[in-house]
Amino acid sequence: MPTAMRTKPPKDAQETAADAVFHGIMQALAQQRLVPGQRLVEVDLAAQFGVSRASVREALQRLSAEGMVELFRNKGAVVRSLSTQETLEVLDVAERITGLLARSAARAIAAGAARTPIEDAIARLDEVDRSQDADAFAGARRELYRALLVTSGSRELRRLLPSINMPIVYAQHRPASLQQVRMRDYQLMCEAILAGDEAAADAAGMQHVRNVREVIEQRLRR
Repeated sequence: MPTAMRTKPPKDAQETAADAVFHGIMQALAQQRLVPGQRLVEVDLAAQFGVSRASVREALQRLSAEGMVELFRNKGAVVRSLSTQETLEVLDVAERITGLLARSAARAIAAGAARTPIEDAIARLDEVDRSQDADAFAGARRELYRALLVTSGSRELRRLLPSINMPIVYAQHRPASLQQVRMRDYQLMCEAILAGDEAAADAAGMQHVRNVREVIEQRLRR
């Protein structure tokens, strides 16, 4: 499922100070070093990233526009928390988009797109999964989704995926069994994609999000 898919500036483009803060906060969310409800203090972030408070404010405004943080007068920025209903709504959207992404990548493979990026990404994900390194798994998962996006060649998917608030969902709901579910699902999804089977890839992508939803709902019921 798509998480923290904000695209970094191209290698030939200069990353601004605000970019560094933006991507740093997104990575901290993915690695659970920041959690929903946590306050983000401008002066602390400026010192952490070695940038001006103006750059921090710019990054926080961008994060607010994308639904990652909430800005309050006289209180500053707080990592957004999702209600149960909001969490389920995010998963509804993620289910459709993940299926579409898998279908689009499978179509591209069937048309002759390179298989290597996806093969390398799923191999790396399997390697870090066996190491039981949660942070490395989160990074490898992001690389897999980037490979799927590049393979699909869809500009609309590149635009839409970052708008899904899955980083908040994963930061707020991270059951121990979730990594095992995701690894199994990613393997099935990539098998269908690499076979060029659009229908099977679409179904595997949507089923993956349903499986994640089931794990999260079980946790919510407890």
